[in-house]
Amino acid sequence: MDAQISALMGLAGVAIGSLTSFAATWLTHESGLKAKHREVEVAKREKLFSDFIAEATRLFGDALSNQKDDVSDLVLLYALVAQMRLISSRPVVDAAERTMDYIIEAYLAPNRSLHEIAGLARSGAMNFLFDFSEACRMELVAGRPPTQ
Repeated sequence: MDAQISALMGLAGVAIGSLTSFAATWLTHESGLKAKHREVEVAKREKLFSDFIAEATRLFGDALSNQKDDVSDLVLLYALVAQMRLISSRPVVDAAERTMDYIIEAYLAPNRSLHEIAGLARSGAMNFLFDFSEACRMELVAGRPPTQ
């Protein structure tokens, strides 16, 4: 009888050890998948933010020297903001919309000379992406959009 109990205890030990090993492997794999998913999401947001900054900068430069009442140039920028609405926090979207408003106001204003642009740069008025950049950095540091 003692031999049977010893054998059963041995089998139970092997079963518990196997289950423990399986559970540890599964948990490690799951946490790795979650980390990889977070990395992909952060990279997607970084690319979207970078594309928005490049397009906004291009449009703002154009707006300083061209007075327009045509919205066709703003379509890509608006599309980028719409994409942000899907995956970004409210502070990022709000800052992007303020940036768009700033660019629209620049298009509606009279053309600026190089001397006027230099004065704007010295006064800090050319730093129209500051709020957007700060909101993006906060979101990227968190690794995910904050709860909205």
